[in-house]
Amino acid sequence: MFLIVISVFIFISILAIYSFGRFAKQAKGEPSFALAVQDDQTDLDKALGPEFALHPDESSLLLVPSDIDAFAIRAKSAREAGRSLDLQYYMWHNDLTGQLLGLEVLNAADRGVRVRIILDDMNVKENSELLATLNQHENIKIRMFNPTRVRGNSLMRGIEMLLRGLSLDRRMHNKSWIADGRIAIVGGRNIGDEYFGAASNRNFFDVDLLIGGHAVREAETIFDEFWNCDAVIPIDALVKSDAQALEELRMSIANKRKNLVAVPYFDKLKETPNAKALFKKEWNQGNWQVHWSKNVHIYSDPAIKAFAKGEAHWLKKRLEPIITNAKQRLNIISPYFVPGKSGVNEFIQLHQQGVDVNILTNSLATNDVIFAHGGYITYRKPLLRNGINLYELKPFGKVGHTLLGSSSASLHTKAFLIDNEMGFVGSFNFDPRSANLNTEMGIIFAEPAIVQALQHEFIMRTNGDYSYQVTLTNDQLHWLDQRNNQQPIVWNYDPESKWWQRALATIISYLPIESQL
Repeated sequence: MFLIVISVFIFISILAIYSFGRFAKQAKGEPSFALAVQDDQTDLDKALGPEFALHPDESSLLLVPSDIDAFAIRAKSAREAGRSLDLQYYMWHNDLTGQLLGLEVLNAADRGVRVRIILDDMNVKENSELLATLNQHENIKIRMFNPTRVRGNSLMRGIEMLLRGLSLDRRMHNKSWIADGRIAIVGGRNIGDEYFGAASNRNFFDVDLLIGGHAVREAETIFDEFWNCDAVIPIDALVKSDAQALEELRMSIANKRKNLVAVPYFDKLKETPNAKALFKKEWNQGNWQVHWSKNVHIYSDPAIKAFAKGEAHWLKKRLEPIITNAKQRLNIISPYFVPGKSGVNEFIQLHQQGVDVNILTNSLATNDVIFAHGGYITYRKPLLRNGINLYELKPFGKVGHTLLGSSSASLHTKAFLIDNEMGFVGSFNFDPRSANLNTEMGIIFAEPAIVQALQHEFIMRTNGDYSYQVTLTNDQLHWLDQRNNQQPIVWNYDPESKWWQRALATIISYLPIESQL
């Protein structure tokens, strides 16, 4: 009887995948591509064209560690765009900052800007109708990556996800914001309050890079590949919306501007330099330091990774040799760190070759994905036994970079530094999901000033005000909790965690699910 049930389930699953494949082919949207950059068509062309002409084969870089600046740069670029906005995200929340940025995008479309948005479908849920409403605008087109066909009915959607389980397990984790083909923002941030310092309970530490010049073409090429791939479907093929919904949505979002909670964000926009000032070398001051380099490239997993294809070109294949060629120091920031046995062996081998290996990740108290922490804890002792330095973020360290946020924090930055010479910032976690299931993207650069700025972020986040240092004595784990250069407190279990969190993480560590983490 059991074999019959399994056989029937497999048959229905194959039928569901085949049926969706036929639907996806019929629903696939018309191809489109990035609009050509012109010398003086838009305000951004006029503002940036002369400066970029001075650096024809170079790319500009600005590290953006501040949550508030990250919001302001996105909003400002939407306001200044005159030709196109190409936006690709894993999550776009329907909260304060998500709606404020949505309003900037809608206003840009009203001015005639062509807007293309790709979103991963897994986290859309109740926002399907909202997206379908935005898609009504003649200048806005939205496509969903690897979506479910069933939308509103949670039970039926769950059944579809079960039947299409293996194919739906592959998600798009890319994050990029491209304005007029002139500037791009690439990094770890999604769109939502916790990424811009506005969440009431927990905000993320994260970084982006603002890119101008040559590498923006690489970001556009990546976007076009995903936009035209077989894994994305136009939202209007999945969800229909009422004809009057767009105007109602416009009024609803516009009211957010009158919300007192939004005032600090609009005040910040007034303080943020426009693109012309930002990219003028003689203007650079304070946190706004733009640097030019030929050694900047944006890479992504190919879109066909959604179908488990093109492995030779997966991002991990590009990152592995860079990491293993470290000679002096490797610093890694990864919020969801599940290195696997092969990763641990690589780190150990690097240490044996004289490389100083330092890893910053979330503690149990700060990790918002307890399954990932369960996958991580089995590797702490092997790493520490072999000389790898481990740091775990504190839940109540100095937060900073926020206007409205909570006093607690979680790590979301995905970055690494090699020998103080080369860096990476992007969406790639050191875990099996990033390596083998999700599509990921990021920037590899060798600009000394940006490497130094990212190194500063690493040193700051690993000091005692922000992180615990994990140690091993007599094969027992300890956490050194040192604040304000005081005598450290030593924890003998995951600091600031609850017993049930520790128990659950331990149970998860024994489950055969590492490939999904």
